[in-house]
Amino acid sequence: MTSAVARTRIKFCGLTQANDVHRAVALGVDALGFVMWPGSQRAIDLSTLAALAAEVPAFVTRVGLFVDADPAFVRRCAPYLDLLQFHGNESPDDCARHSDRAWIKALRMRDDVDLEREAARYWGARALLLDAYRPGVPGGTGDTFDWSRIPAALAKPVILAGGLTPDNIGPAVHQVAPHAVDVSGGVEAAPGIKDPTRMAAFVREVSRANQPC
Repeated sequence: MTSAVARTRIKFCGLTQANDVHRAVALGVDALGFVMWPGSQRAIDLSTLAALAAEVPAFVTRVGLFVDADPAFVRRCAPYLDLLQFHGNESPDDCARHSDRAWIKALRMRDDVDLEREAARYWGARALLLDAYRPGVPGGTGDTFDWSRIPAALAKPVILAGGLTPDNIGPAVHQVAPHAVDVSGGVEAAPGIKDPTRMAAFVREVSRANQPC
């Protein structure tokens, strides 16, 4: 695939602190992800979500990450979010029940995943987020997967995730030309604590990869 020339959107996920929200916004990050799955080291509760969401200005998308969550809990979180990210085994109907919020579906790239079939199955999703597969772990593994498995033309926009760092994001953007990229551990000093230098480097490398050759 040729070098990307369209601007690749950036999502920083696993935010837990207001100062990291402010840094991400200042860097021009397009979306901020808040993990609402209690099994994650980056999980926050509803009150923290409300406080952090209030720090996010207009035109920056607030994304809530859920893993097979109780629909009632998703509804309680929804007022503080612009986009829902379903990262578990949710069916298309499970995702679509929250019709007042746009949503994306995360797919863990097991060997048997057929992306064209999944794009048709999750037709209501605004995009498909593609993450590495590790048995028993819904996400945040820090692993990459074989990017050549992504079809050049897919019916849904692709959000590339899984083991992305400032060191490999340039080649990832060049090879996949995704609509967006999603990073969490790759810009952290510790789980849930972002590293300002790595945050800035990641954004810089995405911008560099977007430049025409």
